[in-house]
Amino acid sequence: MNYILFDGPVRNALLPFTFTRPVADILIGIMTIRQKWEMRLGSTITTITEEYLSEKFPMVELEENVMINAAFLPNETLVEMVSNLTVNQAIFRGDDVIAFFTTENQEEVDFDSYEIISYDDDCLTVEHTWDIFSKNDAAIREDFKYLTEDRKSMPIPKSVNAIAPENIFIEEGAKLEFVTLNASTGPIYIGKNSEIMEGSAIRGPFALCENAQVKLNAKVYGATTVGVGSRIGGEVKNSVLFANSNKGHDGFLGDSVLGEWCNIGADSNNSNLKNNYEEVKLWSYETEGFAKTGLQFCGLMMGDHSKCGINTMFNTGTVIGVSANIFGSGFPRNFVPSFSWGGAAGFTTYVTKKAFETAKLVMGRRNIDFDATESAILEHIFEETKKWRKD
Repeated sequence: MNYILFDGPVRNALLPFTFTRPVADILIGIMTIRQKWEMRLGSTITTITEEYLSEKFPMVELEENVMINAAFLPNETLVEMVSNLTVNQAIFRGDDVIAFFTTENQEEVDFDSYEIISYDDDCLTVEHTWDIFSKNDAAIREDFKYLTEDRKSMPIPKSVNAIAPENIFIEEGAKLEFVTLNASTGPIYIGKNSEIMEGSAIRGPFALCENAQVKLNAKVYGATTVGVGSRIGGEVKNSVLFANSNKGHDGFLGDSVLGEWCNIGADSNNSNLKNNYEEVKLWSYETEGFAKTGLQFCGLMMGDHSKCGINTMFNTGTVIGVSANIFGSGFPRNFVPSFSWGGAAGFTTYVTKKAFETAKLVMGRRNIDFDATESAILEHIFEETKKWRKD
């Protein structure tokens, strides 16, 4: 069977992260949503997404296909139901479609003519940007259970102070000495060829993905995920870093999400709690205003390729678009549009020529080309987000 993940109606609610990727490629837990479905279904899965992203993330359609709503994370029951779908069947949870069967020649999908199968159990969903960190605890636990079942961890080095070692799993090639791992509060997963430097103290749930790194004397609270090739240092709490991003120095990052190719300058901090302890509001790309999150703790949402200079201060509930460059004293505003250059004193447009030069250098350090496909995606985002830049 051919499986295809589609963005669905949550795509705009997950901006700025879905400016540069399908919903399926959001990282939550130890794996992206796409990787979770692929592993459980035993199949390569493509995506239906925005047209400007389709060259980088193409869809493969065969004669018979099962479409899966990427907002839903897989579990054992859902995977079984999706695997058993046949012609003219669809799975719904309330009014939301989870998956449906379709054929290549089918001109339209009319669910009134489908056999509707109800899914009434709980499951993890990603419907807002803040879900990525607020549901990361549950996602890490689910992924850890699936990835480590019937497998044996590499031995925990003798110099490591391990609490609840049965909840720690170390992949081949990982390096760690003289660190403290407290897995009594949740599982700790240490990915292939990753590194935790000396003096670090980590409380689970925690996921360090392949080739990722924790710098010297870092203090990490769950539930935190460090994506493939990313680096963290200083103090980090309940945050998710997508692949190839750096928060390598002292400073606090809490209840936050960083996209790919982000860099946080030394001694930068974000607030995750308002002084009056009120509910945090975040900028919404859907309403073009600030929306309630229902959360008391909510920090920084930073889109791909964005960066900040040393000693940058971010207020509670700050949203930063794609390819923004922030620096200087004082608090920048709570919403920084894509391709903005500046800080609390004001912003100008970060022109694409300069932004692309930086992206090429940053990606080149990881031996990844900034090619025509990447530049076309960012050019599209630059035009799409013009209305929010005021210079």
